[in-house]
Order: sequence, then structure tokens, then C-alpha cells
Amino acid sequence: MHLVYPAVLSALLFSVGLYGVLARRNIVLVLISVELMLNAVNLNLVAFDVWLRDELHAGQSLTLFTIAIAAAEIGIGLAIVLLVFRNRGSSNLDELRDLAEEPPEGPPHDGDAVESSGDATDPAGSGHHPDAAAAKKAEATA
Repeated sequence: MHLVYPAVLSALLFSVGLYGVLARRNIVLVLISVELMLNAVNLNLVAFDVWLRDELHAGQSLTLFTIAIAAAEIGIGLAIVLLVFRNRGSSNLDELRDLAEEPPEGPPHDGDAVESSGDATDPAGSGHHPDAAAAKKAEATA
């Protein structure tokens, strides 16, 4: 058996899967593209196992392991997609950026220099307390 044919087919499948991951915005299509990439890897593993005539059939064993991992990945991935769709009403990747955490407001980190004009417990004096803006606004309206 020539190794070139499955290697070229595997490279094409992996390229199509990579394009799907990078270009698509629907979560389900991204998961399908990841599965396509994993199947390209499986094709390579089996092709090299046959080409090398391995007596232990390590390529086929790794392929079965990869299939099991891919099945678990798609199960968990689809469960997450269903929960996101139920909560958001859409499975668009661009809309999921809302899930990112905002940096916490509060005292600065240890490495940052702090210039305080008053007591640290005084919201109006420190300027770094989370309620400092609300305290200054209350003073301005009073």
C-alpha cells in the first residue's frame, strides 16, 4: 500500500477541519470541524500502522483511544452547547464573549503604586475603593 494516498487525504481532511474551526461562528459547526480533524489524525495513525507492519498494532490501539476521547468530547461539548442555547437563545460564538469575566474592581495589586490622599477605609479620600465614585457623586449633589 502506498502511504501517499492516505496521507494526502488526511492532510485534506485536517485542512478542511482547521478551516471550519477558524472560519465558522456556529458552535455545532466548530465541534464538527474538530471531529473532522480528529478523524484525519485517526486515518494517519492507521495508515502508518499498516505501512510499518507493526506487530502490536499500536496505531490502531491509539485510534481506538482517540475515538473514545472524541466521543466524550462531543458529548460534553454538545451538553454545553445545549445549555448555552437554552440560556442565550443562540449558538453563535461571537455572542459568547459576554461570558468573559470583567477584571475585579477594588484595591490594586501588590506591585502597583498607590497614592492615597486619605484613610483607606474612607471611600472619598482613597479613590481606589469600589464605592468611591458613588461617594463623590453623593458629595457633589449635596
